[in-house]
Amino acid sequence: MKDKIMANMVTVFGGSGFLGKQVVRALAKQGWRVRVAVRKPTFAYDLKPLGDVGQIQVIRCDVRKEDDIARALEGASACVNLVGILYQTAGVSFDAVHRQASALMADICKAKSIRNFVQVSAIGANPDAASKYASTKGKAEAAVKAAIPSAVILRPSIMFGAQDGFFTSLAGQIKMFPVMPAIGGANTKFQPVYVNDVASAVARTLGKTEHYGQTFELGGPEVFAFKDLIKYVGHEIMTPRPLVWMPFIAARAIGVIGDIQAWAKAIVPVIAAPILTTDQVLLLANDNVVASDAKGLKDLGIAATAVESIVPTYLWRFRKNGQFAVPVQA
Repeated sequence: MKDKIMANMVTVFGGSGFLGKQVVRALAKQGWRVRVAVRKPTFAYDLKPLGDVGQIQVIRCDVRKEDDIARALEGASACVNLVGILYQTAGVSFDAVHRQASALMADICKAKSIRNFVQVSAIGANPDAASKYASTKGKAEAAVKAAIPSAVILRPSIMFGAQDGFFTSLAGQIKMFPVMPAIGGANTKFQPVYVNDVASAVARTLGKTEHYGQTFELGGPEVFAFKDLIKYVGHEIMTPRPLVWMPFIAARAIGVIGDIQAWAKAIVPVIAAPILTTDQVLLLANDNVVASDAKGLKDLGIAATAVESIVPTYLWRFRKNGQFAVPVQA
């Protein structure tokens, strides 16, 4: 398989991120020549050792600029779009990064006759969603499908793995606060999926004609209520915290502060990322699980990895005595 596709070039937009690094690794193992298109190349040079000499190339690209995208796609026969943001900042909006950038990539791929296209979206993506994150993800899917009917859409639930932005963020908050807010009762359901499983899904769908035009929703083997995930992390880092019910209206008030913090961070980069924004509060109002009739990891021959088999391997650093502290079995 590796020798068969070694001559093919795939451009991976957003390849230096949490998911991107695993995707680059998976595609390189399959034999693809990988061009990693990122806004800050200095954050991506550690990807080069993941492949053979010369197999992985890093190129600077601002996905808000058509010329940059076109240059990144020169000579490519496939495209993977992983670009996404969790909150808006001054000059960087959900619409620009999700919808507009995706539409540009798809239109340029269409002009270059590139049919192999994988768009990584998110569960809950819907053009009519109240959340701007979810609505722009949905509009991005529509734009890609309109230009490239053969494009594969992958919608993961929240992803976990070393250096993730979910379990590590929860652990940091638990260490910081004496109580944890249960927004709306924290009954929202999640189906966390291992980042390597999502990367495998990208590798198994890219360039495979049998998957052309299909959408896959990617979730792990278990569904959890948000409150149970908070309790799980508290137990794992040996710092249990009581949950205090918080109405959505109060959470939105806190989210406004997060919105201001996010915009200020664009001006003063040393400012910490916001813990919660108003848009994220809207997302918390809806479950984040794989639809009962959706195709998923199983249809791609991937056995979903459980949270309990991976998360403890990187949350130990939040324990008082680190890796030498062993939590009591619940």
